[in-house]
Amino acid sequence: MENMMDSQRCIEACTHCSQTCLQMAMTHCLEEGGQHVEPEHFRLMMDCAEVCQTSARLQLSGSQFMEEFCALCAEICLSCADSCERVGNMQACVEACQACARSCEEMSGMAS
Repeated sequence: MENMMDSQRCIEACTHCSQTCLQMAMTHCLEEGGQHVEPEHFRLMMDCAEVCQTSARLQLSGSQFMEEFCALCAEICLSCADSCERVGNMQACVEACQACARSCEEMSGMAS
């Protein structure tokens, strides 16, 4: 039962992170310009949104690749959180990415 609860929390964290990254990229970043739309940062936000959405879907389907993909998702989320923190004024994205990374690390068995 606990594993199912952990999975549900991770699915919710992934979904929230995907939505947050996509929304911030398409509104906040495009409106702010400058560092917010530099290709490396903007692509990372789009990658994060996509990988989080895919991670949630793989968990929902019980995919055999779920653990490996959750580890990749955590890595990308941490990179995105770092990038958003460097760019600044993106705390909602930083927090969503960090929460998703923690949850995905737990699901992948990376957390100690």
